[in-house]
Amino acid sequence: VQLQASGGGTVQAGDSLRLSCEVSGLTGSIFDMAWFRRAPRDEREFVAGMSRSGHLRNTNEFLKGRFTVSRDNAKNTMYLHISTLYREDTAVYYCAASRFNLRVGTAMADYEYWGQGTLVTVSS
Repeated sequence: VQLQASGGGTVQAGDSLRLSCEVSGLTGSIFDMAWFRRAPRDEREFVAGMSRSGHLRNTNEFLKGRFTVSRDNAKNTMYLHISTLYREDTAVYYCAASRFNLRVGTAMADYEYWGQGTLVTVSS
């Protein structure tokens, strides 16, 4: 299983952005997927995730309202829509996937597969 994140770049504060994560390989084995991010000098943190069926979603309580995760299973792709970006959102955003249905865990250890990350830089 390989994950390819894309969509990052330099944006202005207040803008919106959509990140994509395409899964290849044994895509049928993937259940939960999630986004994490790591800001400069910070630890990697959970952003949002959802189950394969879409019935279960989980969002970092401190980020609710601006971050929306979605999946298109026909395209084997997960998305993260970020609205009203702030400078504090500057980070490398990683997508992750699991072969298990763990009810969309928030820990890095809940996911076996990771993408390489895409950098989002928010300028004011």
